[in-house]
Amino acid sequence: MKSFAIIGLSSFGYYLAKTLSSKGYQVMAIDKREERVERVKGFVDRAVVADASDKETLLSLGLTDLDAVVVSLGDQIDASILVTLYLRELRVKKIIAKAITEDHGKILDIIGATEVVFPERDVAVRLSQSMESDYVLDSITLSEGISILEIAAPNTLVGKTLGALDLRNRYGVLVLIVKELVPENVVLIPTADHIIKDSDILVMMGKDEDLAKIKKLQ
Repeated sequence: MKSFAIIGLSSFGYYLAKTLSSKGYQVMAIDKREERVERVKGFVDRAVVADASDKETLLSLGLTDLDAVVVSLGDQIDASILVTLYLRELRVKKIIAKAITEDHGKILDIIGATEVVFPERDVAVRLSQSMESDYVLDSITLSEGISILEIAAPNTLVGKTLGALDLRNRYGVLVLIVKELVPENVVLIPTADHIIKDSDILVMMGKDEDLAKIKKLQ
């Protein structure tokens, strides 16, 4: 069973701890504020009141054997940098650090974070993308300039086969999945003869500028 530690139990840390625990993973939750630790005691395996920015305290928590440690101290930039640095020195396997600004993220990356996340920015981007079109349901950035788009089938695509639509050549996008709602079914890598229905949800991958053309379809 995988085991994780979450340092910092503000909203992001709290919901991450709750979600991981609900999936059956072992979770250690750490915060220097007792009231925050009390909130998670009922569902995590271990809840600790501690100042993780103190290196000796961090060492005593036994984090090196865990699969990953999440540093959710984005609102405390100095502390998040210090904790990430200490975790790197302790040779923690995987360090996922929450960042607030681009510069904050660059520093976390330089000092040894395995992965840097921007929850507020990413949620805002996904929301803005879903607001661009009535058809867009969700969007996930894979890397700079490349995303996965989940979109309800626009009317202009309905009743046609993927082969006839030729989306890859016309728009530069690849249809990875078709989620059929009536009847409920999931088609992985649909073939050219798949006919798009008005109840279908399409999951596409492509460059952001190409996906932008799909969003404009009516």
